[in-house]
Amino acid sequence: MSFYSEFAVWYEQLFPFREEVYLFLREHAAQPGSTVLDAGCGPGHYCSKFQQEGFLPTGIDLDPKMIATATATSPLVAFQCMDIADLASLKQSFRLIYSIGNVIAHLSPERFSAFLSQVYAALEPGGCWIFQTVNWDYLLTLSEYRFPVKTVGDGSVSFYRRYPNISPEEVIFEVELQADNHKIFSEQAILYPLTADSFRQRHEATGFTTEGIYAGFDKTPFSREHNSGLVMVFTKR
Repeated sequence: MSFYSEFAVWYEQLFPFREEVYLFLREHAAQPGSTVLDAGCGPGHYCSKFQQEGFLPTGIDLDPKMIATATATSPLVAFQCMDIADLASLKQSFRLIYSIGNVIAHLSPERFSAFLSQVYAALEPGGCWIFQTVNWDYLLTLSEYRFPVKTVGDGSVSFYRRYPNISPEEVIFEVELQADNHKIFSEQAILYPLTADSFRQRHEATGFTTEGIYAGFDKTPFSREHNSGLVMVFTKR
């Protein structure tokens, strides 16, 4: 069980549903009735919205408390507690598969390549795969990085994130949640940085067609040199 279990109760306050994100995903999901997979669904915000609009969403996440929260909130959605790297075990095809919030950075390059093959196999012909990460091209020019502090409500709860050690092989990710200046929890994980070119090459080698590369869900053009995100859109040939 990861730190996300301790984090689940705070997740919706720190990372609420964003209409801009949903509309971007919705644009690539074909028509209501289509199947959608959220790989790393957290508390299930986007699966819930897809279900409300007539789609057939599935949400998977490794953390049991996240899945419990998602199931309680949206009982009509098919949620499963499982590793996204095992999505082939779902034995189902999807029109849209997506993973947002830097989830795939938890996969080593070898596991990511294996995961990518499973994504391709699970997509319907013409289906779409979308993922979001931080901009590793920019971050790999630094030795460390601190994210802006996120606060909840009156500001008495603060969420800290930082990369204290950045290297091309791996990045240490530290998080801490404080309430009234007292630590509620802290945790450390290893992330694996891949550049935009590396992502694109791996996808094209798998058989994907590149459809779009953006800095965010507002479709701002991606820039390697600026501190932003990376959103990539691919289709199955």
